[in-house]
Amino acid sequence: LLELENDRRQAESRLANIPQAGELREEMADFILRHKEFPEALQKSMAERLYLEDVRSEQTFGPFTLAQTAKVSVNPKTFRPYYLVHWACFDGSANLPLIYMVTVEDSSESMVRQLVDANGKLNERVDIPLPVDGLLNPELAHRFDDFTEKNSAYTLSPATIAVNLDKDFEPLRPKQLRRVVLGPFYSAGITDNNSTVTEVLAKVRRPENAWLLTWTIQEIFSKSEKPGRKGLFSSEKTTQEFFINTDDLEAARQGVSSYENHALIPHEAYQALYAAGEAQKIFSGYKVHILSNGQVISDV
Repeated sequence: LLELENDRRQAESRLANIPQAGELREEMADFILRHKEFPEALQKSMAERLYLEDVRSEQTFGPFTLAQTAKVSVNPKTFRPYYLVHWACFDGSANLPLIYMVTVEDSSESMVRQLVDANGKLNERVDIPLPVDGLLNPELAHRFDDFTEKNSAYTLSPATIAVNLDKDFEPLRPKQLRRVVLGPFYSAGITDNNSTVTEVLAKVRRPENAWLLTWTIQEIFSKSEKPGRKGLFSSEKTTQEFFINTDDLEAARQGVSSYENHALIPHEAYQALYAAGEAQKIFSGYKVHILSNGQVISDV
């Protein structure tokens, strides 16, 4: 992914030195007719052009994707606007893509005044062209971007990230933080994560069906809010009290209120694991989703 990001940044300059696709096709046809040979050099140029055009489209998962505000509403109890904000990163140390979503209330006077009408509803006269790049609050947007870049590592628990967010931003009240950990991904002949899974997947008849994707959804939420106080000599900001499910040892270890393990696998690969007697052991504690004929069958 780091190499992809480097290629994405250089894509424009490199494409400027490669002929257009139509020109390359004409040159390839002419080369074949004149030399009766395959134009390997031209094929390489065409492949590089197509690759760079694809990378430039920004559809690839980059090392870091800046935050976007995807939803805006008003909490009917506190009459504060709240945002659903998401961002993503690739953790090179853990070799895992991570997607973050946070629901955060904003107590800033300027944002409350703009976004909340007299009836405690979202002000419909304010045009918000969602999704909005960055945090909706412009006064905090740059700081929020800096925060997410520094607080998105896999080694940080969701509890740590939520507490840091609550501590670093006076007006923000993080109510829920969700992290989706994409992976591990198992594929016969490509990855070597689990010897049992790899051995069974290698026996799947069609290579395109010899894979298994797992992901984990971690969530932490605020169970209450501790009011701040302002004194003559000292003051304390309003803070959130986050719930960690200590009755579940795995939830406590992850630093979350709850978590879910999911797995997506082609039907042929699932049959192979089931026939080998490994399915129940491998998918213990997972919600299994089977891909069959272009449809996803969940809760198997």
